[in-house]
Amino acid sequence: MNIHEYQAKALLEKYGVPVPRGAAATTPEDFITALTRLPDGPTMVKSQIHAGGRGKGTFTDGFKGGVKFCKTKADAKEIAGKMLGNTLVTAQTGPAGRKVQTIYFTVASDIKKEYYLAILLDRATSRPVIVASTEGGVEIEKVAHETPEKIHKVHVDPAYGLADFQVRELIFKLGLNPVEAKNAAKLIRALYTMYWETDAAMIEINPLITTPTDEVLALDAKVSFDDNALYRHPLITGLRDLNEEDPKEIEASKHSLSYIALDGNIACLVNGAGLAMSTMDIIKHFGGTPANFLDVGGGASKDQVVAAFKIILGDANVKGILVNIFGGIMDCNVIATGIVEAVKEVGLKLPLVVRLEGNNVTAGKATLANSGLALVSGDTMADAAQKIVKLVAA
Repeated sequence: MNIHEYQAKALLEKYGVPVPRGAAATTPEDFITALTRLPDGPTMVKSQIHAGGRGKGTFTDGFKGGVKFCKTKADAKEIAGKMLGNTLVTAQTGPAGRKVQTIYFTVASDIKKEYYLAILLDRATSRPVIVASTEGGVEIEKVAHETPEKIHKVHVDPAYGLADFQVRELIFKLGLNPVEAKNAAKLIRALYTMYWETDAAMIEINPLITTPTDEVLALDAKVSFDDNALYRHPLITGLRDLNEEDPKEIEASKHSLSYIALDGNIACLVNGAGLAMSTMDIIKHFGGTPANFLDVGGGASKDQVVAAFKIILGDANVKGILVNIFGGIMDCNVIATGIVEAVKEVGLKLPLVVRLEGNNVTAGKATLANSGLALVSGDTMADAAQKIVKLVAA
């Protein structure tokens, strides 16, 4: 689950991470209230959407930049009025963009130097990793490609926690002066505490800045949380902004389905994340484009299958459906029964190819064969993928 920058900054402050003073507003009337909470002088106006590259983005009406520096509060109020309710398109939003429904005002900081700092899970080592660089303010992917030697990593033993020598190592790599180093050490320890206690998936501070007075501040923040741990954090769950999520993905979560919308036209209904990825790959291999990632899990019920079909059909771009089920824990006949009920309930008119294999597959295939539905059976993954690609292209 992602949260907005202003929400992330509030959490950072709670854990003792220094951030510039700020206030959020969701209506033009709120602008004045929010701005009165800030001192007079230069102010940053920041569009709040769940996407990076806001500063380089362009609104659909041609107004450029979702992050603006303003010399006065009056200017900030005027700029905020141009952003709120407008749709911002960035490199991460896609051409559809995201509607800006919250504006975040912050005090404009005097920057001496920008750095990059992040904490996330390194799946290769199953340990948290702290990533730091002297090249802040730009995409870390660009730094990794052009100057990888400027990226420094420290892996943290989760049983022991962040060690003092690791903090010193990071500070040394960043080349901070003694006062900056002392402030940065406090910040890094606080950030790791927040990462660990909130079950965060990632905390990214870009840029982390030093000021002429040797302060160290988190100027921007991107935070996401492990969905599987949200039940332990009701206050964090309350920060979820459904306006920033695909309605189909929201509906899928209500039925414990893993769904991610894509931009293709062949919908996939699969059990197991690995099989779902392979299914998307083989559709691409034979010239098709997957419309989604949809994992119904290893023990999906009939009702979940029906819900999955309804979600799939909520995507107007879908021109065909491929069901690919391997019955390990899953009973193929349960899936087959769900498919029959779903197709009858929604009145499916799109091409449907079904490949079943594994537990109780004979009964499952018999249920499909006796259903009277106009569906196509696939003997293998390759066979099923080729069939749905041809049907959609026809």
